[in-house]
Amino acid sequence: MSERVRLLGLQALFGWLNLALTAPSVYLWLGLPLLMRQHGWSGVEIGLFQLAGLPTVCKFLLARPLEHGRQPSLRYRQWALALCLLLAGNLLLLGWSDLLGSPWRLFALAFSAAWLATWADVPVNALAIRCLPADQRLRAGSLRSAALSLGAIVGGGLMLMLQLRWGWRAPFLVLAGMLLAGAVLLLPLRSSAASETERRRAPGPGHKSLRRDLHGFIARPGALTWSALLLLYFPFVGTAWFYLKPLMLDQGFEPGQVAGLAGVGGGTVAAVSSLAAAALARRIGLRRAVPAGAWLGFAALAALALATSRHSPGPLIVAAAAGLAAAMGYIAALAFALTMHFSRQDLAAADYGLQSSLFALGRLAVPVLGGLLLDRTGHVGLLLVLAALMFAVGVLCSWRANDLPPRLDRAARGQTTPRGRVPARPTPRRA
Repeated sequence: MSERVRLLGLQALFGWLNLALTAPSVYLWLGLPLLMRQHGWSGVEIGLFQLAGLPTVCKFLLARPLEHGRQPSLRYRQWALALCLLLAGNLLLLGWSDLLGSPWRLFALAFSAAWLATWADVPVNALAIRCLPADQRLRAGSLRSAALSLGAIVGGGLMLMLQLRWGWRAPFLVLAGMLLAGAVLLLPLRSSAASETERRRAPGPGHKSLRRDLHGFIARPGALTWSALLLLYFPFVGTAWFYLKPLMLDQGFEPGQVAGLAGVGGGTVAAVSSLAAAALARRIGLRRAVPAGAWLGFAALAALALATSRHSPGPLIVAAAAGLAAAMGYIAALAFALTMHFSRQDLAAADYGLQSSLFALGRLAVPVLGGLLLDRTGHVGLLLVLAALMFAVGVLCSWRANDLPPRLDRAARGQTTPRGRVPARPTPRRA
């Protein structure tokens, strides 16, 4: 098997696993609320049910046990297999009987599903960091972002259609089957996971305390700037997308139109934008591509605010929403690629878990604050504030662009110098 085919296979495997881990969460927290409302759940009950997703903020703690022992790639693979199988079993329990009449049982099983999905995400993506070379990380980031967008389509649309046609159990059987298929595909990874580089490498730093791991991560060149961007780069466009469906309803769209345009259409645009982000970053470099994402997000938010304030015709609202979806997919792709870059090879799970926790913290906190702002200022006020904050992120990205790696390729594999510059290596002369 050629190296190119092997790498394409690995990218497809990790893309499928991310899709299989995302779709259940989307179905539980974006799909089930519709069914809950139809079965008489109150708004407070539906809101409290969302607390089952809190484990996403604790990835840095869930990553700690994964760093015990030697041979990281094989260890991550074993954890990924075990957690994917446990999550599949949990989904089968959820589908065993209709739980809409048993809120506490549904909450308990949904909480355990969120915990297992969050935990499984760590070894799966730590394994991707170990297995994929540096020049594949942009593609991996774009494929992961595309997989998350497709997961929103599968979990938020297709699974609801399955439930309406074949009943409560059908979606959970399909979602569990996707996870089992991913686990089967992980089985033959044993020989390729422990690469020749890993076998030759001297033992790494080993399992340290959480404080030392955090200090070691922050001490890396550019990591402090990147940590700030993890909190700020995505949440403002993500919050606007979270409140887009109510906005479109208020603008006169029918519920079916909103589901099709924002759900399926928006997810498709975000997936395509994710793939385009990798191609653009490869062409112009990350120090231009990352600020471009922030300015794209600002433009999309400003355009949506303008269209909403003027009560524009439906096509203009749809175009502004498509721009927001494109910005969301673009930003997510670069965020995931840089998360892989800033994860140390010998502590891939710990560093990935820490960065994912920061990302999740911003993604969960800003919508809550956005909801308070929405109640006081309306959709236009919320979008204007989000646009202003995204403008500040664009300024930060442009100002600190040199803290980011120039490219995610073979030349940037080693440690970067301060300000993110890659030391030049002498090229041997040929006779």
